[in-house]
Parts: sequence; structure tokens; C-alpha cells
Amino acid sequence: MPPTRRKLPIGIQTFSEIRNEDHYYVDKTGFVQRLIEQGKYYFLSRPRRFGKSLLVDTLKELFEGNEPLFRGLHIHDHWDWQTRYPVVRLSFADGVLHSRAELDAKINELLTDQETRLGVRSPHQSISGRFHGLIQAAHAHTGQRVVVLVDEYDKPILDNITDTDISEVVVSFIG
Repeated sequence: MPPTRRKLPIGIQTFSEIRNEDHYYVDKTGFVQRLIEQGKYYFLSRPRRFGKSLLVDTLKELFEGNEPLFRGLHIHDHWDWQTRYPVVRLSFADGVLHSRAELDAKINELLTDQETRLGVRSPHQSISGRFHGLIQAAHAHTGQRVVVLVDEYDKPILDNITDTDISEVVVSFIG
């Protein structure tokens, strides 16, 4: 019987799905390790459908310490699997936002989801206060530095690119 062929991960943006379902995966964890060791803040600007969301998801899995997903990859033997970091992941990929009020509601939903997932609560009401409070509470709860990953930050801008009034409001808030 011929060996089972691996599948191409077309359209898959979750690292765990690629690894657990034995899709082809080009090991980029050596580059990920260098990013982590050599810097603190990164802004990744690449064309759409170029793997940014997959990279963000890979970082999430790594910092959360999901060791089995990284077996056989470069970083597996170069990472402290005993240390798990709280990860705040905000993605604007879902839905279309047509106003500042919708953007505010979306951000509040994302913050609530992260608070629930991390088992913490921010005492603040404003978006900036909740975000800051979420980071502080996650750090206090775990004793570890908090990893913040933002994905598809530009989608609300692109969704409104033809409506300059709305896109300017979104840009002024996000930018």
C-alpha cells in the first residue's frame, strides 16, 4: 500500500490544525526564535494571504507552551517549555465594521473574550483602561510578562476604504 500523502495547508491559519492533521509545514521556528531573542516589538507588513495570521497563531502556541505541537521543529530543543506566558490575542478578521461605535463594540468584545480566557478582569471601563488593566491583571495572575498579538488590525480600514469619512475615523483610532 502506498504511503499516505500529506495535505497542503491551503487556507489554514491555525498552527495546531496544520501540525495535528499532518499537513505540510515549512519549519520557520528558527526565524521565530531569532525574532523573540533579538527584539521586543514588531510590526509585520506583508501582502494579504502571506502567512501573517499563521505566524501570529504560531507565536501564541509557542508562548502558551504547547510543546507537543513543536516536536521535531527547530525551536523544540531551544525553548523553555516550563514557562508559559499569558497571551492576549486580538484579531479583527471577523465581521465588517462600519462605524466607530461598531469598532468600539468589537474591541470591547475582544477584551471580554481575553479576560474570560485568561481568568482575569480589568477594573476599568474605557477601552484603553481595560486593555491596560487586562495586561496588568494577567501579569499579576501569572507572574509572567504578557505577550500581546494583534492580527488583522487593518481590516476595519480596508472594509471602509471607499468611505473616507468612516475610514478616517477608524484610522485615527487604530493608527
